[in-house]
Amino acid sequence: MQHRIVIKIGSSSLTTAEGGLNREAVSFFASELAGLRATGYQIALVSSGAVAAGFREIGYRERPKLLHEKQAAAAVGQALLMQAYREALAQHGISAAQVLLTRSDFQNRKRMGNASMALEELLGRGVLPIINENDTVSVDELKFGDNDTLSALVGNLIKADQLLILTDMDGLYTKDPRHDPNAERIARVTEITEEIMGVAGGAGSSVGTGGMRSKIEAAKIASRGGVDVFVGKADTAGDLLAGAQGRGRGTYFDTRNAALPRKKQWLGFLSTPLGSLTVDDGAEEAIILHGRSLLPVGIRSVHGHFQTGDVVEVQNRRGEVLGRGIVNYDSDQVQQIMGLPSSEVMKQLNDVHRLEVIHRDEWISLKP
Repeated sequence: MQHRIVIKIGSSSLTTAEGGLNREAVSFFASELAGLRATGYQIALVSSGAVAAGFREIGYRERPKLLHEKQAAAAVGQALLMQAYREALAQHGISAAQVLLTRSDFQNRKRMGNASMALEELLGRGVLPIINENDTVSVDELKFGDNDTLSALVGNLIKADQLLILTDMDGLYTKDPRHDPNAERIARVTEITEEIMGVAGGAGSSVGTGGMRSKIEAAKIASRGGVDVFVGKADTAGDLLAGAQGRGRGTYFDTRNAALPRKKQWLGFLSTPLGSLTVDDGAEEAIILHGRSLLPVGIRSVHGHFQTGDVVEVQNRRGEVLGRGIVNYDSDQVQQIMGLPSSEVMKQLNDVHRLEVIHRDEWISLKP
């Protein structure tokens, strides 16, 4: 199979500082994408820019802040964005397709599967999918917040080999290089630790919404799913190819994981936990280090109200999140049997289908 990569381009790379689409920038990226394809890469593009491209056209003086205003600007801007991409890519003989997604599309496993099949068909036909959040219908509480997260989820969804997140910074620095001359660029990250998260700053552009921290969060999701990540700059000819080949101006995030099955991807990053369980040290060791199921004996407390088949979060006694899983008991039942050995569980409950509170096949670890 061809080397498959997802490329994410942000609003600030595609629009002018005042707002509106920068056609020269679109043409530049189209040329870079064409160069990658000619080298043998299979590409899916996640592109921001709809709101930024449309708000001037619709008559706003500055980027709108209210949801309905952003939705209206996106409705105009998305058409402008796709028109610009299609025209620029056509110069290189590349056909482009628009794919608009919301978080709800990922939260629903059937819709996520449909999106996967559509993307696979487009890629198989040699069409370049251009993916964006469907801002016109998204609501604030269900928005991705930025397309960094969306690009990571798409990377996992299509089992990409690599994700390239483009930004106006040439990677992650130990400090903010705009204010500290002693800042040093971090060339490679083998593990995303709290220290790495701590060096990420906030949003750096008034046009886009994603800062370096959101890019590291996206790298965490993608690398957890077996996708290597590059975060860096691409503003001169050949930069995209260099990024894909390990020579880019930025930071590389390595993964040691295999590609996540779709169910695990949904469970770990898209499901909504309806409660939580606190476990003791023995249970933590069993589920994290030895890949075992969570039994009642290791549970110390139950939080929230949930039913059999719901997703819950599991944490240790220090409050650290260990992972998520699908429970086999209602919250009231777990309260009744927590801390008990398996032989006692049978006596407490009349109808026991499975002894495990969370079976290992219905579990994903989220601990680094």
